[in-house]
Amino acid sequence: AVAGITIFIYSIRDQVEEFAAYGYPGIFLVALLANATVILPAPGVAVVFAMGSIFNPLGVAFAAGAGGAIGELTGYLAGYSGQGVVENTELYNRINPWIKKYGAWVILALSAIPNPFFDMAGIAAGISKIPLWQFLLACWVGQTFKMALFAYAGFYSIDWLANLYK
Repeated sequence: AVAGITIFIYSIRDQVEEFAAYGYPGIFLVALLANATVILPAPGVAVVFAMGSIFNPLGVAFAAGAGGAIGELTGYLAGYSGQGVVENTELYNRINPWIKKYGAWVILALSAIPNPFFDMAGIAAGISKIPLWQFLLACWVGQTFKMALFAYAGFYSIDWLANLYK
């Protein structure tokens, strides 16, 4: 996956450099918007990967982690407001017992790894009425960890790929 992302980002490196003009606030905004989509994936980690090769990867991780955590509030708020659309789905029925039993720890674990199930976990956390501060804290820690992995992968692999093709 990292190699595929590396090749993709390298091929669009000229366009990615345009994001650099916005700096860390731009990274924050891109991560917020990418994570604000519920169920549908958005390519936020690709931007984080690319920005890790331009900016300090740790700064990228913190900016993207904060934006990602705030963006994930859409799923939490959908669940908290009582949106029962997902309550009868198989995925919700598999995640919900874990959320009820382990709470914010499940949020932390699921937000720390790239997976398509996190939106459902956010909705389940909202339905389960996990306190907002616990959801945000767990989500921020997990998102920051995940974004650090992508930022550092970008930091090291873009140079590696550039040297490979010299």
